[in-house]
Amino acid sequence: MRTIKYMVGLLLALALTTHAQANCSQQSLRIGVIPKKSMEVLMKEHQPLLDRLSDVVAMPVEIVAASSYESVVDAIVSGGVDIAWLGPASYVLAHQRDPRIEPFASLTIKTGYFTPAGHHYQALLLTRRETATDLPELRGKRVALSDPASTSGSVVPNAEFSAQQGVPLSTFFGSVVYTGSHDKSLDALLDGRVDAAFVASVRADDYLNSGKIQRDTFNVLWRSDDIYYDPYVFSANLCPALKALIRTAMLTQLDGLATFLASQDASGITPVSHAEYAPLIRMMQMAPAP
Repeated sequence: MRTIKYMVGLLLALALTTHAQANCSQQSLRIGVIPKKSMEVLMKEHQPLLDRLSDVVAMPVEIVAASSYESVVDAIVSGGVDIAWLGPASYVLAHQRDPRIEPFASLTIKTGYFTPAGHHYQALLLTRRETATDLPELRGKRVALSDPASTSGSVVPNAEFSAQQGVPLSTFFGSVVYTGSHDKSLDALLDGRVDAAFVASVRADDYLNSGKIQRDTFNVLWRSDDIYYDPYVFSANLCPALKALIRTAMLTQLDGLATFLASQDASGITPVSHAEYAPLIRMMQMAPAP
C-alpha cells in the first residue's frame, strides 16, 4: 500500500511538473528564511528541502541569504524570493503590504522541555536563576529582544506582556537591547550581558538540546498565550502550477525530508491558511504603543 501511494504521488508530481513547465516562465526558485539562527546553519539544515523541491519542480532551488526579518519581508513582498519561511508576525506584516501573499505550510513541532507538541509555541521570558525568581525582581533590569519583526522575540512581548503589566515593556525594564536573533539573545543571557531575554520556546528547546544549557539553567518567569507556528508562504508572483508542485513536495511523502524535519525538531508539515494567524493579527492591531 505504501508503494502504491508513493507511485501515485510520483505520477502526480510528474504530471504537475510537465504542466508547470508549460505554464510558468521562471527557471529557478528562490527561498527566503528569517535569520532565527545563523544563515550558514539555516542553509545547511534546509538543504534536504531544497533538494526535494528541486527534484519535484525540475529547476534549481536556492536560499537567498537574509540579514534581518525585515529583509525577508521586503523580499517576499517585492518578489525577490518566491517562497519565504516567516515568523507569524513577519507574515502578518508582509500580508498587510500585499494581501495576495499566501501561507501554505507550517511545521508540526515535537514535544520539548519548553514547548508542547503540536502546531503552537510560546514566547518565554527567561532569566538566570541567580538573577531573579519572580517578575518584580526584573523591574529596571536589562532585557534582550531579538528583532523588531520577531513574533516571540518582540511583537508578542511588546503587546501581551505590556498589557498584562500595565506599562510598556520599555518602561518595565531599565534597558532593551535588540540582538538580531533568538540564539544571540540566549547567548547574551547566558554570558550575563543581559538580565533577561524574550525568546521562542522552540529556540530555548534547541539551545537545551545542543547542550549549551541544562533544564535548571534558566527560570521561566512569563509565558505568552499559544502562537501558531511559523508559516511558509508563497509570493504573489508565483504561478499556480508551481504552487501546486510545491504543495505536493512539502505536504506529501515526507520520508525524504526526515533529516530536515529532525533539524527543526519537527514531526511533520501541515497545511495552513491565513485563518490560523487571525488571533495574532487582532493582537497586533490592539497592541499598546511601546
